[in-house]
Amino acid sequence: MEHFQSAKDLVRAHHSVLDQAQTADLLPALADFTSADYLWRGFHPFGELHGAEAVAETFWSPLKTALTRLQRREDIFFAGRNQMDDGQSIWVVSMGHLMGLFDAPWLGIAPTAKMAFLRYCTFHRVEENQIAETAMYFDIPHLMAQSGQSPFSNQTAAHLVQPGPQTHDGLLYENQPAAEGQKTLATINAMIRDLGQWRSGLPLEEELAQTWHDDMIWWGPEGIGATYSIERYAKQHAAPFRAGLTDRSVTSHIARLAEGNYGGFFGWPNFTARRTGGFMGLPGSDIAGEFRVIDIYRREGDKLAENWVFIDLLHFWKMQGFDFLADAQRHRS
Repeated sequence: MEHFQSAKDLVRAHHSVLDQAQTADLLPALADFTSADYLWRGFHPFGELHGAEAVAETFWSPLKTALTRLQRREDIFFAGRNQMDDGQSIWVVSMGHLMGLFDAPWLGIAPTAKMAFLRYCTFHRVEENQIAETAMYFDIPHLMAQSGQSPFSNQTAAHLVQPGPQTHDGLLYENQPAAEGQKTLATINAMIRDLGQWRSGLPLEEELAQTWHDDMIWWGPEGIGATYSIERYAKQHAAPFRAGLTDRSVTSHIARLAEGNYGGFFGWPNFTARRTGGFMGLPGSDIAGEFRVIDIYRREGDKLAENWVFIDLLHFWKMQGFDFLADAQRHRS
C-alpha cells in the first residue's frame, strides 16, 4: 500500500485554515501552504493566476465577501500518483460545494440573501510538503441559476444541487488498498478508450454499457444538467453532444489518478471541437472551442456508477462570441 497521508494531511490543513480565514487573513492562509511559484487554474473569468497573493485577491477575497459565512461541504476526497507523468507527481482531489449566504454581488451575479451553493472540485499537486499547483473548477452558471439569472435556457437534463456518492463513502481521508485504485484507474482508462474519441463503431447505448452500470448517474454542469440511467444519459446528453459537435481533438489531461473506488482527471483544455450541428440550443458555427473539464468517477465492481462533471461552458461560449457573464452583469445594472 502506497501512503499519501502527508499530502492529504497538508491539503486538509490548508482547507481548514482557508475556510476559517477572514478576508484580511487570506494571503497567509494561502502563502503558508503554497510554493513560491504556485500556479492556480480556475474557470472563466479567472484563468491562470500565479502566486498566493493573486489567488487571494482575485478569487477568494471577492468570493468570501459575496458568500458570507462560507463553509466547505466536501463529498469526495482522495489522492494518487498522476498517470500522465508516469507517477512522478502526487495530487490530492477534493470535491463538493462551497455554501454560504449570498449577501453581495459576485462577478455581476445578483445576491439573494439566501443560502447558495457553488459546486467545486480541486486538484492539488503536492511537492516537498507544499501545494505547487491547483486546478480549481467551479460551476458559475449553477450559482447564477440559484440567483434567477441562468444563462442557458435549453438544458436537456435536470438542474439540481447535486449530492455526493450514493454510497456515502467518498471521503478517503485514510489510505486505501493500492489494488482498488488500480482497478478504478483501469476502468476509467477503458471508458476513455471506448468513449473518449467517439469512434467505437457500436450503437451509443451498447458503447456505454461496456464500462457503465445501467443505473449510472451523470452529474453534469448547469446548462446540460444531471441525468440517470444509460438510456436517459444517451438521450439527454451524449447523443445531442455528439450530434452538435464535430472535429473533436484527441483528449489531453494534465492529471489522471485514482484511489479506492474513486478517480478522475482534468485538462486545460481536455479537447477542442466545433459546434457545427448546434449546441445547447444555439445554432451551429465553424468556430472551434475549448472544453476545460474535470471528471470525477465512482467505480462499483467492474464498471462506473457515478460521474461528477465540471465544464467551463462560460469559457467555451466566450470563444464562440457569447459572453453570458458580461450579459448578466449588464442586465443587473
